[in-house]
Amino acid sequence: MSLFLRLGIGFVLLLGLCWGSASISAWIKTRETINELFDTQQLLFAKRLMALELSAPDNATLPRNKALLHHHRGDQDDDALAFAVFTRDGKPVLNDGENGRKLPFDADAQGFHDGQLTDDDDAWRFVWLTTPDGQHRIVVGQEWEYRDDMTQALVASSIVPWLIALPLMLLLLLGLVWRELRPLKQIAQLLAQRAPDDDRPLAAGRVPQEVKPLVTALNGLFSRISAMMQRERRFTSDAAHELRSPLAALRVQSEVVQLAADDEAMRQHGLRQLDAGIQRATRLVDQLLTLSRAEAEDARSAFQPVALHNLLQEALVEQLAQADRAGVTLRLKRHAEPVIQGHALLLSLLVRNLLDNAIRYTPEGSEVSVMLESRSLCVEDNGSGLSEAEMQRLGERFWRPPGQEKSGSGLGLSIVRNVAQLHDMQLSFSQRQGGGLCVTLRW
Repeated sequence: MSLFLRLGIGFVLLLGLCWGSASISAWIKTRETINELFDTQQLLFAKRLMALELSAPDNATLPRNKALLHHHRGDQDDDALAFAVFTRDGKPVLNDGENGRKLPFDADAQGFHDGQLTDDDDAWRFVWLTTPDGQHRIVVGQEWEYRDDMTQALVASSIVPWLIALPLMLLLLLGLVWRELRPLKQIAQLLAQRAPDDDRPLAAGRVPQEVKPLVTALNGLFSRISAMMQRERRFTSDAAHELRSPLAALRVQSEVVQLAADDEAMRQHGLRQLDAGIQRATRLVDQLLTLSRAEAEDARSAFQPVALHNLLQEALVEQLAQADRAGVTLRLKRHAEPVIQGHALLLSLLVRNLLDNAIRYTPEGSEVSVMLESRSLCVEDNGSGLSEAEMQRLGERFWRPPGQEKSGSGLGLSIVRNVAQLHDMQLSFSQRQGGGLCVTLRW
């Protein structure tokens, strides 16, 4: 069931319930007011009769209304009021000439009582009074149906206009709801017609304030999906581009091994080159996957407290073998033991790439220093260093300083930059005094 239909049914039920409750309440309150008013009127009329000189002839009857006014009698009802005066023993003395002739005598009644006229089944309201001298009994009556008709007329005069206005009010409400729901329908149409790769944000426009968070969330979702698709495209493109040369080299080395069937030295050389090429290709694939993972924003959901001094010690132990082969000394200078919120695996990859890069491009017999402060991490080497222009390009994907003899893909510092950005760290490169490169991370 649509929201518009549910709201329409809800409005009908609520308006019906409210109108019905108001009608019943108005009927009860109006009836109580009418009864109070007419009881007062009956009592005042009976008191005025007590003030009359009741020495009239026996069974005196006033003329009927129609006999007094043949025309222009106004809107009056014979049941509005009726009265009669009796002697103490029940002998009629005076009546109004209408229903007063049918008022029954009651010697014991005093005050208000309900009863009926003689030879009539309709319910009446009577008030009985006795004159101060005790010689006469006065009764003033009014039919209950007259009061009910008066109550119904008063309630109808106030409720019926609202009853007439309710359909118009309902139509206006439904029209307003239909108009306010149009932006939602327009958004639904835009989403239905949207291309899968369309990452343009939805325009808020006339969207209600309560719906704007939904539009904002959808725009954020489109942005994240677009970023994910761009990462996938970039990864596919980079992998296709970078793996083409290593795979071609592997194929050449494989052909060399096949052609050197009788030349053992050439065959062994070709096998070594083939193994080195496989290692380079493996490392390249590993770096591409690491870079893709570092660029994924959902890695933040796996953040946890990470003790950097423990992580550095483990990374240094892992790199000792490579450092020994390169003739490089690794030193850790720890001045603090900070614990930060981060992704342990990605942070270890960051440190490993920094150490690998420093060991790879540092001359034999050199030293790589790692300094850990409370708010920073610095990796220094004493290599040949770089120019200012070259340092500006450090961290670009697949870029390597010109003239490098060491093998590499130019992704190591790109991984470092992306992991640092994911952890809101500031990455900077500077020249070390005496030559070499200093890579600093601050958080």
